[in-house]
Amino acid sequence: MLIIFWISLTLLVYSYFIYPLFLKIFVSPKVIKLQTLNEYPSVDIIIAAYNEESCIKARIENALAQKYQGELNILVASDGSKDNTGEIITSFTDPRVKAINFPENRGKISVLNDLISQSNAEYLVLTDANTEFKEDAVDILIRSFDNNVGAVSGELILETDDGNQNQDGLYWQYEQFLKKYESALGGLLGANGAIYAIKRELYIPLSKDTVVDDFCIVMNIKKQGYQVLYNELAVATEEIAPSLKEEFGRRVRIGIGNYKAFMVNLWALSPFKGWFSICYWSHKVLRWFAPHLMLIILLSNLFLINSAPYLLLFIGQILFYGIGFYGQRKIDSGEKVNGIVAIISFFLSMNIALGQGFFKFLKGHKSGGWQRTARSGDTK
Repeated sequence: MLIIFWISLTLLVYSYFIYPLFLKIFVSPKVIKLQTLNEYPSVDIIIAAYNEESCIKARIENALAQKYQGELNILVASDGSKDNTGEIITSFTDPRVKAINFPENRGKISVLNDLISQSNAEYLVLTDANTEFKEDAVDILIRSFDNNVGAVSGELILETDDGNQNQDGLYWQYEQFLKKYESALGGLLGANGAIYAIKRELYIPLSKDTVVDDFCIVMNIKKQGYQVLYNELAVATEEIAPSLKEEFGRRVRIGIGNYKAFMVNLWALSPFKGWFSICYWSHKVLRWFAPHLMLIILLSNLFLINSAPYLLLFIGQILFYGIGFYGQRKIDSGEKVNGIVAIISFFLSMNIALGQGFFKFLKGHKSGGWQRTARSGDTK
């Protein structure tokens, strides 16, 4: 049990702390030189939406306002929305907007497969219905490509109200840090679903039950031998979910998708993939199995409590989880907690959701359907 305890604890600490520290000390971020284009390639912005009547009009208007010198069209579809999303997207008369109102909710990836099959553009920019681009975002993404680059991820800034205690924004800054350094190593994993571009010819249609589409789309491009870059100059913004409770369901669903993605990307585990494989193991695989490691650490520690140091470690774990659950209850009820408690609560909630996602994955979850996550700007 002693060996199991320390191996599990080391892997967990390595993934969250040692690996980022290694990147910070030994890797220099890569400055991407934007290409000077004599002819700008054609671009289609792809948007799949479900029950997004509160933001979809602004999203399309923002896409149309992009300062891009080449041909730019917006392919947008409502995936069986129960609100007015379909009516809103089909009301646009601008010829650059090509809208489809699908009657059935089939799931995001089915909509993406359909929209992309209708695209003739050289490049695709994929984004979310609640995202807002800076006016030069598309231009920067496209000018980041060269012959060896197959996908470019932009930077997402998560915005929050002053009273929002969801720590997703802080965690996302941590993720952005990793993306920036992994890009320099050639080990960038997936893309930021709110803002990324790909060469259309490299798109491989995905299974209809795919959940983490942004990750799988870009992993397929990497598998074809192309580079994937992260350019923080291409900026988008989104609102954070107003509470841990609102975010929890989305994280369970993403957890299911993570384990599905793990099974279809076993090729990336090979040590012969070099830095890419190291980044994949360190950043993704160990994180996806963090709930399992946390449970193993707790149970193996229980068998070691006859020793005073391990008794203290066990008590420390119980206190950690107790603080997390306490913080979750307070936050969900709208009460204010201090920063440390909020961070512990977020970490615990994130991994509980991931653990639930794992069990649903084992049960054979097949649906690609999706549910809209509430946002702080929604009408209550």
